[in-house]
Amino acid sequence: MRVITLNVNGIRSAERKGLARWLARVEPWDVACLQEIRAAQEHVPRALAAPRKSHAVFHPATRKGYSGVAVYTRRPIASRLGFGSAEFDPEGRYVEVDFGTLSIVSVYFPSGSSSPARQAAKFRFLASFLPHLKQLRDAGREVILCGDWNIAHQPIDLKNWRGNQKNSGFLPEERAWLSQVFDELGFVDVFRRINQEAEQYTWWSNRGRAWAKNVGWRIDYQIATPGIAAKAHSAMIYKNRRFSDHAPLIIDYDCAL
Repeated sequence: MRVITLNVNGIRSAERKGLARWLARVEPWDVACLQEIRAAQEHVPRALAAPRKSHAVFHPATRKGYSGVAVYTRRPIASRLGFGSAEFDPEGRYVEVDFGTLSIVSVYFPSGSSSPARQAAKFRFLASFLPHLKQLRDAGREVILCGDWNIAHQPIDLKNWRGNQKNSGFLPEERAWLSQVFDELGFVDVFRRINQEAEQYTWWSNRGRAWAKNVGWRIDYQIATPGIAAKAHSAMIYKNRRFSDHAPLIIDYDCAL
C-alpha cells in the first residue's frame, strides 16, 4: 500500500504545476491525501476532481480560498468530514476514510505564524484535537494521520532550530504536545521510524532562497498507530519537481487495502 501526503498550497496552482500528471506517473498509489486545497469542490480542476478513476472526498472550508483537505482512494470508501469541533470543522481541516479496520486521515493543522491571535487558535486546535486522537487510539482500529501538522518536533527536523525556538511551529509548547502524541498516546512518526537522517525537510519558505539552500522544516507527517506503522518499509520525500512550498511525503506499507 502506497500512501502520499502533500500540502498543495492551492489545488488549482498545483494542477498548473503538473500535480495531476505526476500522480499518474507515480502509480501505483492507493491513497493520496491533500491539504490546503483552497477551493470549493466545484472549483477543483477537472484533472484533480478524481485523478485516474480514483474516488475523491473533499472537505473545503466554508471561507472561500482558505484551507480545505481532500483524500483520493482507489475504491469507494466510508468517510467522515471534521472531528467534531464547532470552531475548526468549518475551516475544512479533517477528512477520515475507512477501509475495514484501517482509517486514513488527511489533516491540516492551523499555522500560528501570522499573528498572536492565530497562534492562540492553534493552541485551541491542539487542545481539542488531542481527545480525538485518544478516541482514535482507543477505537481498536489502525490509523494513519497524514498531513501538515505545522510543528517541527525535534532540532533535527528544521535547519535553523536555535533561531526558531520562539517561533510558531517550534515553540516548546507545540513540541511538548507532539511528544505527548508519541510518548503518551503511543502514535508513531512513521518517517522517523525508517529514516533518522538530518536535513529531511518537507517545507521551505519562499523567502531567501530557502529551497535552493535546503533551509527547511519537516512539518508534514504520516503518524500512525503502532501496528500499521510497523508495516512501513520505505519512505521518501519527493523533491524532483515542486508543486507547492511543500514536498510530497510517500510511504509504502507492507499491506493491502
